Amino acid sequence: MSDKAPGFDTLQIHGGAAPDSATGARQVPIYQTTAYVFRDAAHAAALFNLQEIGFIYSRLTNPTVSALADRINTLEGGAGTICCSSGHAAQIMALFPLMGPGCNVVASTRLYGGTVTQLSNTIRRFGWSATFVDTDDLDAVKAACDANTRAIFCESIANPGGYISDIPALAKIADAAGVPLIVDNTSATAYLCRPIEMGATLVVNSTTKYLTGNGTVTGGSVTDSGRFDWTASDKFPSLSQPEPAYHGLAFGPALGPMAFTFHSIAVGLRDLGMTMNPQGAHYTLMGIETLSLRMEKHVANAVKVAEWLENDPRVEFVTYAGLKSSPYHDRVARICPKGAGAIFTFGLKGGYDTCVKLIDNVNLFSHVANLGDARSLIIHSASTTHRQLSDEQQIAAGAAPNVVRVSIGIEDADDIIADLDQALAAAMA
Repeated sequence: MSDKAPGFDTLQIHGGAAPDSATGARQVPIYQTTAYVFRDAAHAAALFNLQEIGFIYSRLTNPTVSALADRINTLEGGAGTICCSSGHAAQIMALFPLMGPGCNVVASTRLYGGTVTQLSNTIRRFGWSATFVDTDDLDAVKAACDANTRAIFCESIANPGGYISDIPALAKIADAAGVPLIVDNTSATAYLCRPIEMGATLVVNSTTKYLTGNGTVTGGSVTDSGRFDWTASDKFPSLSQPEPAYHGLAFGPALGPMAFTFHSIAVGLRDLGMTMNPQGAHYTLMGIETLSLRMEKHVANAVKVAEWLENDPRVEFVTYAGLKSSPYHDRVARICPKGAGAIFTFGLKGGYDTCVKLIDNVNLFSHVANLGDARSLIIHSASTTHRQLSDEQQIAAGAAPNVVRVSIGIEDADDIIADLDQALAAAMA
């Protein structure tokens, strides 16, 4: 057997998926069970003491879900991964071991609207807060970090605009501040972008999107690089000090690179209960097997559609970073060398009303609040996903009233363009 490390296409099929030890089943079985029989009392105690790896209860771990976590971890290049019930759950799971009352996270203004709401309002109920900055302004990011900052949060390819974050530059700022950089890699996936290799500590994915790729199940994941020293300061007592929620175990000193992952299972999933179901994990495992094939087609179609839209007189602008005219085009080769993804926005002459008419006249496109499906998807963010934001927040997020977001699918590119053409004609009539 070759000593060469397997390629991405091999890992997306075989990562975390050895034949089932009990039956020899080639595909990962769906372990539809809530609990697991202990061999004896000593075995149970060892599992609860984290002295032995195994399964206790499916709110914590499940063999099907664990296989998915292992596969995502392999693709992201992490030390450990946990899976949970949704992308939003993954964001809370990423922050949970880090934050405490009075602590803040420095977050990009160009995040998905639901994430902005979560960080603006929901986390305040925990006594946490977020400071939003334009992460292209590195000086502003540095200035926003203070003694209470516990993380910097960005998206690799921002939803909805398709803007590409300068992950290495943000990682340097996070390192200087002594905090982790959290990167939401949903829009890129590990096939297009490798945040951990660029200095990120934690990578969040909504597995609902490109990883599953067929719009059937929700899910999320958090991958830890294993490289952050949680004991270097007193900022992260849940990981560096004895954890009262787990009989005084000091996760960092005891578990080293796996501290974050085990804390997220033993305390986070145990107490927050944001559990992924095994059938959902099975769907995502099957989806990941074709991830690279789909992403190549998504990107090729997105380039063709974006170029057509940019040359259409009915369109004011296109934000796709894969266009040579994009201010983010130079970052593609550094951050996303295999392509700029397949979500972007475009502005319409005629404003809000014209956008609504466009949405009402598409046929091939599906009007849904989702992205990353095999199908082409479209939405008017200002009236839907970003509706809860102020006008200023919508504009900062790239979701102004005259903007439409598209997630380009893997259909024939000419058919995608034809549908947009006829819908634009109807909207402008």
